[in-house]
Amino acid sequence: MKLRLLSALCLTIALTILHSASAKDDLQKLVVIAGKPSHPPRMHEFNAGVQLLDKCLKNVPGLQVEIVLNGWPKDESIFKDADAVVFYMDGGGRHEVVLENGRRMKMVDEWTSKGVGIGCMHYGVEVLKDQAGPQFKRWIGGYYENSFSCNPIWEPVFNHFSKHPITQGVKPFQIKDEWYFNMRFVSDLPGNKPGKAENMSFVPILVASPDDKVRNGPYVYPKGPYEHIQQAKGRAEAMMWAVERSDGGRGFGFTGGHFHDNWGNANYRKVVLNGMVWLAKGNVPKNGIESSISEADLNANLDPKKIRKPQKKK
Repeated sequence: MKLRLLSALCLTIALTILHSASAKDDLQKLVVIAGKPSHPPRMHEFNAGVQLLDKCLKNVPGLQVEIVLNGWPKDESIFKDADAVVFYMDGGGRHEVVLENGRRMKMVDEWTSKGVGIGCMHYGVEVLKDQAGPQFKRWIGGYYENSFSCNPIWEPVFNHFSKHPITQGVKPFQIKDEWYFNMRFVSDLPGNKPGKAENMSFVPILVASPDDKVRNGPYVYPKGPYEHIQQAKGRAEAMMWAVERSDGGRGFGFTGGHFHDNWGNANYRKVVLNGMVWLAKGNVPKNGIESSISEADLNANLDPKKIRKPQKKK
């Protein structure tokens, strides 16, 4: 009798372990990396923003989220078995991905060759043309190119959405941000229409038309105006887009994310949460990823930053 009980107990334990391993294997793993602190308070709050989004994704079935704060992880084993990686950080010539003489870019290239999704947000979509432009086109379908793209602070109205899992449940909204546009997209697609180019499908997600005043600047840097931006008068521009690559992986770019308090807008937040789940090949519900946050949530985990005092006029 004791032998039978012992055997039954061992079988139960073995089945439990197998079930747990199987359940873990079924999870889609999403790694989200926050960049180092920059800019004044409540701007470029990458660490606080990533922790806020992580909280909103906690109850998404089948999704395992791992976050990294303050830049590239010291322990790169966190990337093992990742289905998608999102970068929310400063970019340009010091983008975390381009450091270490191309070692990290080779690593990302290896991920994408295996179908890993790549997402970049705000300044994280900007790289130097000759440093990583072709790679970003290949990974996420486009990038911000200095003096070709522009970065005014303005308040677009998003009221028409492409049919896509990322737009599910997203309602029209209007919000002020440092919305980049005129991105350097694959095959120079203008960014306001779906299309196929360079072995990938391209779908604009957040699209709006800057008015003449926005096109005339000032931009955050350089202030402009740029003649080619002015000449595109009346054209709609994509400020978030999604691609499906021929390697089976996915990519997205989101040019918002400058002002931390914008995460308090439910639709602004939802389109990014949907994007992250879709990127990892998770299931986006019909009504999108539902979440709610409080003022306390918005104020949590902010980086300690000095408030810049206005200079006295001489």
